[in-house]
Amino acid sequence: MNTARILSIAAVAAFASIGAQAGELNGNLYGTDFEAHAQSVRNRADVRAEGQQALPNFAKGPVADYAARATSTLERTAVRSNAVIAARAHQIATGERS
Repeated sequence: MNTARILSIAAVAAFASIGAQAGELNGNLYGTDFEAHAQSVRNRADVRAEGQQALPNFAKGPVADYAARATSTLERTAVRSNAVIAARAHQIATGERS
């Protein structure tokens, strides 16, 4: 029984090492060198300038703009009491569902 177990473990280890070497010989183990073959057609200054131009839009997105423009007709205490009622009625998603 021990001999069979040792031989099976050795066989699994041998197959694993052969598979690892095959991936290294190709130089492409699951597409990890994809970025190495990518060629840029734009220079660094253009990319940086575009990033600086887009930066203000990331600080506030459409959700933040909408929230800033929204006006509420309820007071804070009313919103809190509605939230407590909704939480007790299990109408607010929690955990994995949220």
